[in-house]
Amino acid sequence: MYDLIGDIHGHADALEHLLKTLDYRCQEGVWSHPERQVIFLGDFVDRGPRQVDTVCIARKMVEAGSALAVMGNHEFNAVAWATPDPDQPGEHLRAHTQKNRDQHQAYLKQVGEGSALHQEHIAWFRQLPLFLEFDGFRVVHACWHPASMAALQPYLDDQNCILASAWPALTRSQGAGFEALETLLKGLEIALPAGYDFLDKDGHPRQRIRTRWWEMEGLTYRDLAMVPAEAIETIPHTPIPDDVLPGYDSDKPLFVGHYWLTGTPAPLNQQIACLDYSIAAERLSGHEAPKLCAYRWQGETVLTSEHMVWVDAPFA
Repeated sequence: MYDLIGDIHGHADALEHLLKTLDYRCQEGVWSHPERQVIFLGDFVDRGPRQVDTVCIARKMVEAGSALAVMGNHEFNAVAWATPDPDQPGEHLRAHTQKNRDQHQAYLKQVGEGSALHQEHIAWFRQLPLFLEFDGFRVVHACWHPASMAALQPYLDDQNCILASAWPALTRSQGAGFEALETLLKGLEIALPAGYDFLDKDGHPRQRIRTRWWEMEGLTYRDLAMVPAEAIETIPHTPIPDDVLPGYDSDKPLFVGHYWLTGTPAPLNQQIACLDYSIAAERLSGHEAPKLCAYRWQGETVLTSEHMVWVDAPFA
């Protein structure tokens, strides 16, 4: 059986605490359980105080067979940042703009940009599959979207890992696989009806919204929009056409991370659980502590809150 663990973002203290809570033990530097296996949902790096240790813990577990892992958008970005662009000498697949550096700087400082350790991490990130499917459940970082998975097949090997030759194409917004990859790693976006837009957190007008794609029926653009709170009133209450959202076929449970949820962990519905409970968020006075969350899957087809396990962030 499996224990699925959400986004860690460099909070190795919380990860070690959670592994102990799940009855894993560290022997000779590797955490393991005699009967269970972890599946990490990606986003090991950026933001937290022990990013190198987080990657070390997860990597050793995967290499020892006590864990599996999928790629998060932060691992994808880390590889693209460190990979020279073959078509633009002196540039990288992720542009070294100040905005991108600010998002990644904490990790680069901790690992030592360009160091041997940094290159080891990048090599390991490259080997992470985009998604996993088992007889009893599925795993992807942000969105299980069959059409996008089909579009990505030419860029993936038989383990659903990105081919070495495919990285340039998947980092270019005009590439055929770019939007499909964005959907799996960041979530499903849809276009607003003509004439509508909203301002993102940086004040830029946007005509597309990222969605709560796991909601199934009777929904409007505003119901599903994942936008800044101050922008929600600008999103129309127009019903979303039936052919815009794919839904989820619900033939087996699905586990995702990515969405920075808050509150008491619980499945999104009977078939889908998000395990990202904002461990890297700043705790505000009077608010619940951010959490590192896991789901102890016991073979069930209907997910239950009773199998959610978490630890609170260890800072005030």
